[in-house]
Amino acid sequence: MATSTTKSKPSFKERVKRANNRGDFASVLMLAPAVLFLCVCSIYPFIWIFRYVCYDYNGFKATYTGMKNFERMLSDKTFWNSVTHTFEYAFYKLIFIIPLALLMAVLLNQKLRGSSVFRGIYFMPTIISSSIAGMIFAFIFATKNGVLNSILQNLHLIDSPVKWLTSQDVVMAAVTILAVWGGFGNYMLYFVTGMTGIPEDIYESAKIDGANGVQTFFKITLPMLAPVMKVILMLAITGAFKDYEAIMVLTNGGPGNRSNVMFLYIYNLIFPSAGNNNPQIGYGALLSVVAAVIVGIVTAIYLAVSKKLDDVV
Repeated sequence: MATSTTKSKPSFKERVKRANNRGDFASVLMLAPAVLFLCVCSIYPFIWIFRYVCYDYNGFKATYTGMKNFERMLSDKTFWNSVTHTFEYAFYKLIFIIPLALLMAVLLNQKLRGSSVFRGIYFMPTIISSSIAGMIFAFIFATKNGVLNSILQNLHLIDSPVKWLTSQDVVMAAVTILAVWGGFGNYMLYFVTGMTGIPEDIYESAKIDGANGVQTFFKITLPMLAPVMKVILMLAITGAFKDYEAIMVLTNGGPGNRSNVMFLYIYNLIFPSAGNNNPQIGYGALLSVVAAVIVGIVTAIYLAVSKKLDDVV
């Protein structure tokens, strides 16, 4: 006669002991500071701003205004223009910074003397503060005695100085150059790190089969960098939408709000310039939520598209 045995459920003490043996508690303790920092410095402030979206708040006195902030937002042409400028800025930044970072990564991944030195040089702009970078490029883009105009005139590429920072036609090009200079070194290191994970045997096999450098890049390097590329693109997209510090120093959104991006517009509402003692924290809080939603939607669309492409491939 067969007898059935029922497996007894482990007691709480036994489960705790097993978790401790697996190192679960150690992992939780290691993650706790990061989680606490995220909650205190990111999640709580984001939740906090919701309490003022329906108020006219200047930092001292809060007056309930109902839906007036929402009505103002819908008719605020400056804000919606800044949203358009943000998409334009992000597009220009991405189409230049990603190919440049990938190209430099491929070149510096070669076994050449001094490649590590050039990696450090190209990465250096990333660690320079945005305010310092803005001041440097303000000097470079100066209409009179500016470095860039002097070089272009000496090469006879232009007849008269270009008003890089005061002309609405070219100011977006100026802020894009600054963004690419300041960010491509970071993404370049991500690409280099991804390339170091590609086995050398694959390249040797391709060389034996007669593949040249271009074929190796498109048939081996680029496909095997796809996971890294997805992460880099997501970081680049979200980073481009949140950029405003260097633009604030370089142009402060000018001329005529042509380079005014949405987070710079919100910053100027909450922290007005000297001479304007009326911070609009309530309205700025509402626009912060809207801007966060826009960035979230763009990120979600990118993740959905990348997942679809993975399924197709």
